[in-house]
Amino acid sequence: APSAVLMAELCSATSEKRCKTSCFARTDAKIMLYYTFPSRQIIDMIWKCTNRELDLSMTRVMGIVNVTPDSFSDGGRYFSPDEALRRAANCAAEGADVVDFGGESTRPGATPVSWEEEWRRLEPVVSAYAAKEKRPIVSVDTYHPETARRAIAAGADAINCVYAPAAEMWALAEETGCGIIVPRRPGEEPSAEERRLAEQVMIDPEIGFGTTREEDVALLGALRRLAMTGRVCVGVSRKRLVKKLVGGRVTGKNLGGSLGAAIWCAMNGASLVRVHDVAETVQAIKVASSLAAWTCGGEDGGEGDALA
Repeated sequence: APSAVLMAELCSATSEKRCKTSCFARTDAKIMLYYTFPSRQIIDMIWKCTNRELDLSMTRVMGIVNVTPDSFSDGGRYFSPDEALRRAANCAAEGADVVDFGGESTRPGATPVSWEEEWRRLEPVVSAYAAKEKRPIVSVDTYHPETARRAIAAGADAINCVYAPAAEMWALAEETGCGIIVPRRPGEEPSAEERRLAEQVMIDPEIGFGTTREEDVALLGALRRLAMTGRVCVGVSRKRLVKKLVGGRVTGKNLGGSLGAAIWCAMNGASLVRVHDVAETVQAIKVASSLAAWTCGGEDGGEGDALA
């Protein structure tokens, strides 16, 4: 059963003697997460997305823009193009390094939409925002190759593919050089396409996609191991897992729990965290990074330089 595999992975990761505590190290005044695995091969700290590059020497933040009428988190608040563009501008102002536009809800029980409908929702927003001179990396959340191709042609830099990419999706990435986020869980081998396009690929363990809460906890527990094999994007923000972890009924948007999960992901190797609450997450990661720099910054364990 998947849960048995995931739990075995978690137990292995936490009990193996060579899997020591992670620590932040300062590199050119930036903070980089590294691990004391003897055989650790440092993952390339640059993510290439068409003509853009994202420095991953510290955990970066992806802001979510749901251009849908039925999102679980915002209930269609950004369904109109004007509201979606305003939301994207706010994400950028709050410190998002990537803005992720989605035209189809992936919440449990959501009704699938055709690629034509998905692109009808996304086209005015992606085209307008991608045309801006100074902006974060633009990602489009889709599993439809037709939508992905049109989004890249309209100026998007990356595709966030929530299901295993079709051959056409890999072909698009190879042809255009766009970044691509693909699902892969701990213990699974990278595909041939992932190996070939390694500079463009980020992997997502897919928290909450067809998993139980216990399996989600196991996935997060094995995150450090997954991060040894590639750049990792994690989305836990406002998900049901937060309610499970606090052990009681949670009302509102679960901000505190979502921030706690984001910090856990950052301290266990995530290159990118996908969130709804951008400003709060950016601040939380900066605080954690600065504290880590002070406590782990010097070779003698002395004070390091906090982030500016």
